[in-house]
Amino acid sequence: MSVSAQRDQRVFVAGHRGMVGSAIVRRLDSLGYSNIVLRTRDELDLLDQQAVSRFFQQQSIEGVYIAAAKVGGILANNTYPAEFIYQNLMIEANIIHAAHQAGIGKLLFLGSSCIYPKHAEQPMREDALLTGVLEPTNEPYAIAKIAGIKLCESYNRQYGYDYRSVMPTNLYGPNDNFHPHNSHVIPALIRRFHEAVRDGADEVVIWGTGAPMREFLHVDDMAAASVHVMELDAETYRAHTQPMLSHINVGTGVDCTIRELAETVARVTGFAGRLTFDTSKPDGTPRKLMDVSRLRQLGWVASIALEDGVRDAYQWFLEHHDRIRS
Repeated sequence: MSVSAQRDQRVFVAGHRGMVGSAIVRRLDSLGYSNIVLRTRDELDLLDQQAVSRFFQQQSIEGVYIAAAKVGGILANNTYPAEFIYQNLMIEANIIHAAHQAGIGKLLFLGSSCIYPKHAEQPMREDALLTGVLEPTNEPYAIAKIAGIKLCESYNRQYGYDYRSVMPTNLYGPNDNFHPHNSHVIPALIRRFHEAVRDGADEVVIWGTGAPMREFLHVDDMAAASVHVMELDAETYRAHTQPMLSHINVGTGVDCTIRELAETVARVTGFAGRLTFDTSKPDGTPRKLMDVSRLRQLGWVASIALEDGVRDAYQWFLEHHDRIRS
């Protein structure tokens, strides 16, 4: 099917109010998709199998993006492991099976880099999946995301569908979670430095040594990559995947130290004080970097530089600060 024909289809974006889902909707809009189907949680409970099945039977959906998920940082994953594995399993299983029941042949599942073993060789290649022990703090979430990949593969193998999966690195950007305790590193630092500037503080304390290296991808780049992968013709996509290894990494292929990240956020927020690293706090994994050579071969590379992306995220934070103050 041609790209122009795809853009005329009815496309459902699950999770359109989240950071990734909202970015995908923006990307689809910018490319001229005219039949985007959206439902809030009140309108469609993705944990309700019967409701999801009825929705797909009634709506004549032709393509699906699964960006809906229960997400959170280390604290949330450690505190609510049952909710993380149950809700993510149910969301993806309900959507994928309902898509099958409705005869929908095209679907994109969005996962996470946490699917890879804790001690995977760096940069992490797609074939590192299921080769070692997962990071214990988010294992339930990772297991659910691995199951999503295997659901897509299984329906492809048995029914001949074209269900694809993309695994992003650490994401940030508009609509991120800036909660003081439950957010990921970039929104947490943006908030911490912003409040330091506001309060006239001369020091910001950062957990760990600052030496660990991490990769970060702006959510608008993630959305662009997702639509790019979804629009690839079947032969091109299959030429770069395998029936039992069908997912594709999405990232920049470039990482930085946590110290360098903190210095970037300080510049963006205008903080001119001292950075102090609390070495009594854990560093975590020394390095997490995605191998994105497969995605590059498919014709896509990230375009938003880290400092530009952080500046965009900070601007969004400033514009929505009253709403996310708690």
